Amino acid sequence: MIFLNYFISGISLGSIYAIIALGYTMVYGIAKMLNFAHGDVIMVGGYICFYAVARYGMNPFLGVAVAVVGCTLLGIIVERLAYKPLRQAPSLAVLITAIGMSYFLQNTALLLWSSNPKVFPSIIERGSFKLFDGRLSVSHVTVLTIASCLVIMGVLTLFISKTRLGKAMRACSEDKGAAQLMGINVNATISMTFAIGSGLAAIAGALLCSAYPTLMPTTGSLPGIKAFTAAVFGGIGSVPGAFLGGLMLGVIEIFAKAYISSQLSDAVVFAVLIVVLLVKPSGLLGRNIQEKV
Repeated sequence: MIFLNYFISGISLGSIYAIIALGYTMVYGIAKMLNFAHGDVIMVGGYICFYAVARYGMNPFLGVAVAVVGCTLLGIIVERLAYKPLRQAPSLAVLITAIGMSYFLQNTALLLWSSNPKVFPSIIERGSFKLFDGRLSVSHVTVLTIASCLVIMGVLTLFISKTRLGKAMRACSEDKGAAQLMGINVNATISMTFAIGSGLAAIAGALLCSAYPTLMPTTGSLPGIKAFTAAVFGGIGSVPGAFLGGLMLGVIEIFAKAYISSQLSDAVVFAVLIVVLLVKPSGLLGRNIQEKV
């Protein structure tokens, strides 16, 4: 039963990583760039939700909705100001800009909200479900996190496969030039991708802070790096790969903490990533793309 407890905890943590990784993988799949400021958007979403609930007394779910709107607008602004002018620039210039934007958001958060840790109010009543005569305990936050991940994954999959904008995203992912010739507004499609990814980051930030209540300007940094690892693990650019990679990463991390060492758990996670990439460089569900030179 202890094993099952650890497994459920891993699925819960992995669900948060999966939601964050979806933002990384969508942006990379369409814009072919790594948005390293994505982890800091999680932090901004957490702070917006915190102040909406703790200071203005909003319903927690309304606070999450406000955070989603705020982070969606932030994603659009960041893309327009920082990344759109670099559309034809070398990938190194875009990478440095993304790192610079990450530091900009962190330091802006320090100026606005200080470095003092804040205790995040849970978006759902704290408590747990008791199963098997109390031998298995599953918290309400865990159930909400896993359910949110499954719903987001299902809705996003339907959105990408069925809607006009989703088909435009897939077309831009395959060939931006051909998509533009077919009348697709590539710039608007990339902006919408950033908006969706940033909105998901806000949800992930609220869930992350509900599970681990301490909120600081650096809150999103390590989860952001791990979620990027999950995206690479599953095959960056693949939405199902981000989902699978996030869940596997969460389970591996929890089991490493439980059975090896809490101090070495991150090392175990990255060691598994290295092994996977040595065996399958494109990730678990990634595609090998041949380029003519």
